[in-house]
Amino acid sequence: MLILLLSLVSTLISLAQPYITKFLIDDGLIGRDFDLLLRLSLLMVAVGLVAAALGALNRWQYVDVSARILLALRESVFAHLLQLSPRYYSHTPGGDLIARLDGDVAEIQRFAVDTLLAVVNGVFALTGAVILMLSLSWQLSLLALVLIPAIILFLKYMRPLVERMTRTMRERSTDITSFFVDTLAAVKFIQSAGGESRERGRLANLHGAFRTDLLRLQMTNYATGTVPALLTSITTAVVFVVGGYLTIQDRMTVGTLIAFSAYMMRATGPVHTLLGLYVAWQRARVSLQRVAEIRDVQPEVVEPSNPVDLPADVPAEIRFDNVDFGYVKDEPVLKNLNFSLAAGARVGIQGPSGVGKSTIVDLLHRHYDPICGTVVLAGYDIRDIRLGDLRSRIAVVAQDTVLFDGSILDNVRYANPGASESEVRDAIARARVDEFAQGFRDGLDTRVGVRGTALSGGQRQRIAIARALLQHPLVLILDEATSGVDRDTERRIVRSIDELFHDRTRLIITHRPDESERFDLVLTIRVDGSVALQESR
Repeated sequence: MLILLLSLVSTLISLAQPYITKFLIDDGLIGRDFDLLLRLSLLMVAVGLVAAALGALNRWQYVDVSARILLALRESVFAHLLQLSPRYYSHTPGGDLIARLDGDVAEIQRFAVDTLLAVVNGVFALTGAVILMLSLSWQLSLLALVLIPAIILFLKYMRPLVERMTRTMRERSTDITSFFVDTLAAVKFIQSAGGESRERGRLANLHGAFRTDLLRLQMTNYATGTVPALLTSITTAVVFVVGGYLTIQDRMTVGTLIAFSAYMMRATGPVHTLLGLYVAWQRARVSLQRVAEIRDVQPEVVEPSNPVDLPADVPAEIRFDNVDFGYVKDEPVLKNLNFSLAAGARVGIQGPSGVGKSTIVDLLHRHYDPICGTVVLAGYDIRDIRLGDLRSRIAVVAQDTVLFDGSILDNVRYANPGASESEVRDAIARARVDEFAQGFRDGLDTRVGVRGTALSGGQRQRIAIARALLQHPLVLILDEATSGVDRDTERRIVRSIDELFHDRTRLIITHRPDESERFDLVLTIRVDGSVALQESR
């Protein structure tokens, strides 16, 4: 509202300037009144200074509000994306999501702020200019407005063409973004496979299609702007011819003609803005549809309507009652799971690759809900526990460690940023992170690189284990977490975990059946989706 008010005041001031010019020419110059000429000149300078000050204030406020709206839109869409299940990301290209979060959200913001503000401002400026034009000469005003219907018809014809081409360009940009996301994450493999030339060729093909469609869109946009501008120029020329004739015949003063011409020029911008609303809306509409496709995807798991409070140190028994689950409808991966794991037990989960060992972790974390049946933790149906509480009480250390481009210390603290210094140091020591961190110049402040690429696989897993220790979970899950370290290091890590979590439930997913003797229970998942639970030998 403040931006709108400042814009309207600035427009009002700008509308006053040509009228001052009229009096300056007719009464000051032609009337040979130097005192009036001096006063009007000083008035024009004062008006210019006020307009400049208002413009600076308006620009500051405008940039601030525009940025806050853009960031709020993006944060809103990102917050929704964080609620969606892994299933959504498995079939949605990352580059496409980035393109929508960046380009499409920005296009919506531009329309919501820039275009609509320009339209409101334009309506006010156009109305004021037309009123003043009519007051100066109704005959010239009719001439100035006669070609507007033709411009409207032309833009109406161009509108669907612009919409179609804009959507195509969005898709081309998405393809290129997805290409970079996929290839830059796999550079090491591309180099190993000698695929550099093939990837350069793929990029060249994408760029060729992009360039072709870009040229088509730009020429179409050029036509939508140039044709109305050309018709406006014709109108301006006609007005000058007729106005000049009236001036020569002494039926109009020179000041009136100049003032009328100035108002007509000021009206041209708002007219083009209002007519360009057709095109701007089509671009925004495409972006709105693309962002709406994200917002329309509903989370697979939702917060409970009446959540229960999970006690801090409750015995964490785990029970699966008649659980069926499948990633694809009518194709269950796990069938009729019925088993109970005692609180504090050390349980090994074994089975061939792809039978659903990690799926059990996903069900415990409620990334998915079972097709039927119930998953119970500490006597509570996990669907009755707040998602944040549930996931913070079940720590998972996976085979592929997720690290962010911060320091070692930042990554250890990630799951529990409020942990005390002594808790952090204790977790680091128990996971033996300090052993390799001491070898870096910056120690624990060493940056791990994008996705932890500055560290070895074993070092990344030690950080992940320290992060899990810092959560103080009820359940600790190691999903092939020690696969990247040698046997001696693995034994030390497991011994530290057993010492720290001797009274906690521990699930260890492993492909090493020869290690079953170190478990209290062994849960074996068969190829048909069934399970067998037995005490370790």
